[in-house]
Amino acid sequence: MVKQISFTKYEHQLVPEFREKINKTESLEDVREVFSYALRELFENIFKGKITVTEEDIIFTPDKDPHYMFSDQLKSQPDFMDVWKNSDLPRLVQDLADSAVRRYKHIKKHPERTESKIRM
Repeated sequence: MVKQISFTKYEHQLVPEFREKINKTESLEDVREVFSYALRELFENIFKGKITVTEEDIIFTPDKDPHYMFSDQLKSQPDFMDVWKNSDLPRLVQDLADSAVRRYKHIKKHPERTESKIRM
């Protein structure tokens, strides 16, 4: 039996701030940036310098499932893949992606609200 690592502690630290930021986004690009930043912060906390994660390593794909992709560079790092396969990290990332997609779809449905905020 393989022991699964849990990152619930990091989830509880990250999620309140993520939700606050994602709910304040006003454009589709803002949603992408908040999601990418949150994952980079999460990975920095988990890996503590063992891997390098850049903005280009995390791709938000709201119209595909799953709603994110990782660069080949990130997936080629053994430390990352070992944790990815043996932890609850995929679930945590999927939960964050689902929240970002909900906000993305909301903004896409109501562009007039975003435009009115930009003009103010």
